[in-house]
Amino acid sequence: MERLALHRPLASFPPSPTLVQRSPLRRKLKVSSDVSFAPIRCQSSNIAEVAPKPEYKPGIIDDWFLGIFRRKMVEEVGWDSEKPGYDGLMEVVNHLMTKGQRDTEIEEAAVRILVSLFPSWLLELFKLLVSPIAGGKVAATMVARVTAITCQWLMGKCTVNAIELSNGSSWKSGVFVEKCKYLEESKCIGICINTCKLPTQTFFKDQMGVPLTMEPNFSDFSCQFKFGVLPPPPEKDTVFQEPCLQICPNATRRRELRRNDETTRCPKI
Repeated sequence: MERLALHRPLASFPPSPTLVQRSPLRRKLKVSSDVSFAPIRCQSSNIAEVAPKPEYKPGIIDDWFLGIFRRKMVEEVGWDSEKPGYDGLMEVVNHLMTKGQRDTEIEEAAVRILVSLFPSWLLELFKLLVSPIAGGKVAATMVARVTAITCQWLMGKCTVNAIELSNGSSWKSGVFVEKCKYLEESKCIGICINTCKLPTQTFFKDQMGVPLTMEPNFSDFSCQFKFGVLPPPPEKDTVFQEPCLQICPNATRRRELRRNDETTRCPKI
């Protein structure tokens, strides 16, 4: 009987208030975790995927570079367009293409334009003193960074990246152009090759002692500069076999005249 009396008070004790509060708290935290965090992770992922890439917007310095380049080109061509800005520059480029009777003449004229942009002593000193350092790696790195900084007004947004050199090593002496404005505006593979790719490669190799390979992509208009890498010979360079661009104003007419020739090369190459 005494044992029964002892058990009755224990059974009649009210439940602990601490225990009553813990259970709802655990349930509340669990619900809050399930509802709050999962949607936030999903939302941030979607935003990152659809976020557009920032476009390069020319500034005052870019307009200054464009003005100098256009003036030198006008001196070489002997004619200027009435249109201002980049549109006028493209008209001068087209006159440069028609001035030379052969592709080599166009390339030589474009090289002269590039040379005229620099003091002659600067090119000579760079080739003599900088180019031999570390097997040319220092010079290749320098010109890659200068090109990425000073030439976006001409090509659009570009960044320095690592490339593979001829000896198999990797070096950060490349410049990647996301979408070349010069190619997009000219709408011509021939203009890209004869007034940009070939003369630029020749200029850096002969005037600055820095080999350069330019690899334009005519599908997405990107271009990879590889400073420190010798370009392949013309017979092995696939860009010389490219058909006309779809955006070329004369391409449709040429395709109609040559319906059986699906690999018609750009006539300006």
